[in-house]
Amino acid sequence: MNHMPIKGIIPPLITPLNKNNELDSQGLRNLIEHVLDGEVHALFVLGTTGEGPSLCHSIRKQMVTETCAIVDKRVTVLVCITDTSFVESLELARHAKNVGADFLVLAPPYYYPISQTEMQSYLKVLAPQLPLPFLMYNMPGCTKLHLSLETVKIAKDLGAIGIKDSSGDREYLMALVEEFKQDQGFSIITGNEAFLPELIEKGGHGTVAGGANFFPKLFVALFNACGSQNSEAITKHLDRVKWISNTIYNIGNEESRYVKATKSTLAAMGLCEDYSSLPIQRYGEAEKAQLQNYLAEFNYEDEYPAK
Repeated sequence: MNHMPIKGIIPPLITPLNKNNELDSQGLRNLIEHVLDGEVHALFVLGTTGEGPSLCHSIRKQMVTETCAIVDKRVTVLVCITDTSFVESLELARHAKNVGADFLVLAPPYYYPISQTEMQSYLKVLAPQLPLPFLMYNMPGCTKLHLSLETVKIAKDLGAIGIKDSSGDREYLMALVEEFKQDQGFSIITGNEAFLPELIEKGGHGTVAGGANFFPKLFVALFNACGSQNSEAITKHLDRVKWISNTIYNIGNEESRYVKATKSTLAAMGLCEDYSSLPIQRYGEAEKAQLQNYLAEFNYEDEYPAK
């Protein structure tokens, strides 16, 4: 079956939680309406930013169910089904299909180091059982496996319709574009927001941009500028994207600071609370104050309305 390529700005939705570690349904609704108002092109649920691997299976399912209901087919919904358990991955895939998701996303099972050959064998068993089209997800920093081009080609032969690359390896990303350039239905998506202009120029399709949770209009403006090859606008918007990486994403010393920063920014905007799934902790008062200063400095058009 042929598909139009998945493209554009795709926020990897955070999973709003309350202090009891339950899904914050109102916060989820606020967040989804916020990003849709920013005219994003699709939503990615239960990825790294969404803390998918840290959530219990019931909350994962609830997150998918409520997201699909709120979105109501206004944009495409992608669901990450990666799990240490083959059975649980397949179960979540079937649930996603039943509640109205459009695509699945699959990274290598984490915890145990595995080889490319083992990953290829895994795909040959799992892919034929998946009820929806799927994208591969290259996240070696969390999974211990950097998907080879050969593994991605095998995944494509098994039905994969694209790949999200979060390796941070620019040469690898461009090699993906070159390898699959003859098939424009195969989406090449970057998880590194700063790579977007070059990726689009070379023939790629978009980015899963964490910052689009809170500043969706900025990232959509960058994508549109890339599409129209407006170099002045690209430079302007890309400078702001890089500023976010150097400031908001850099508060504190923990490796989890990106997730903390994203949730804390959304809380500062009044969209949801900033609780995370353990072991990730919320920012303290000093860190929140630093974030507030950055947000006041940023002052992007209508992205951070006064409350």
